[in-house]
Amino acid sequence: MLKSHWKRAVEVLTLPFLLALMLGAGFMAFTAWDHSHWWANREDYGFGWLVPIFVIYVVHDRWLRIKAAVDVCRAEDSPRAKGWQAGLLGLVVYSALLCGALMFLLGAFYRAGAGPSHPGSLALSLGTGAIVLGLLWVNAPDPPSVRVSGILDDARVKLALLFVFPALVWLVSAPMVSVIENQLSLFLLNKVMTVVFFTFDVLGLPLQQEGNVLVLPPLENGTQNRVGVEQACSGIRSLTGCLFAGSFLAAVFLDKLWKKVALVAAAMCFAFLTNLLRSLFLTSWAYRYGSEAIEGTVHDIAGFSVLGLTVVGLLMLLPLFQIQWSFGDTDEEELAP
Repeated sequence: MLKSHWKRAVEVLTLPFLLALMLGAGFMAFTAWDHSHWWANREDYGFGWLVPIFVIYVVHDRWLRIKAAVDVCRAEDSPRAKGWQAGLLGLVVYSALLCGALMFLLGAFYRAGAGPSHPGSLALSLGTGAIVLGLLWVNAPDPPSVRVSGILDDARVKLALLFVFPALVWLVSAPMVSVIENQLSLFLLNKVMTVVFFTFDVLGLPLQQEGNVLVLPPLENGTQNRVGVEQACSGIRSLTGCLFAGSFLAAVFLDKLWKKVALVAAAMCFAFLTNLLRSLFLTSWAYRYGSEAIEGTVHDIAGFSVLGLTVVGLLMLLPLFQIQWSFGDTDEEELAP
């Protein structure tokens, strides 16, 4: 039975494309093994355990469209870019393959020599994405005849676009380079501190800011009431988690590229706004009950609420994005019959 399934898959997808899929799965499996260190040791990247499951689900959900895209690639009069557009497309793809292979090797050597590291995981993620998409484009079936089309209408490009989420989602499942992460965290931290201080000042509640520490009025027993806002609370955690959630929902439920980009942007905005609400809530709770009252359960529940509220907000936006807007645009993954 397994042999018959294998034979049927080869007949439908062609052997070169099937081998490209298997090789791409191997690169993603190695990247998942590397990223599992961060998933197990950093709470803010614990959602990474869901990434392989969601990648498999997205490929399974698109399987019929993938087979249809393969049929379009090998059908008569299959659309192909010609002339300078074909040259440009080939240059981009083969350059991506070369750079992706170099990045993956760099990440692998970094992993072997220094163990898990931010630069190594980033290099593996970038290399995997470029290799997977490039391999699928190169190994798309050849048709008996072609018709001239633009780059975006090229059947091989449309086939590769079906794998954008599985190939690139690894970029958000592991920490960024420390310099980038620290700078982004500090930027978000400053915004959070500014909004919290301004809000309490407008409400007439006395509050002082000393660096990353908010000095609240002493408690009734005279205990000092100071709330330290750490970089982990700046919103970088919620930003990565919400970016992953928005990317998955966009890949599964939306069809047009501009809608997917808009939903991911909305996820980032939701992450920032809900983290502001979280910071205001925790500061208000500390204002009333003391800084020690926001430690432990209250702090954790407020943190998980950020991701939960973002997902709920995105689900509420989905019906709006699924309206057929008459902009004259076409589905970037639309396949000819």
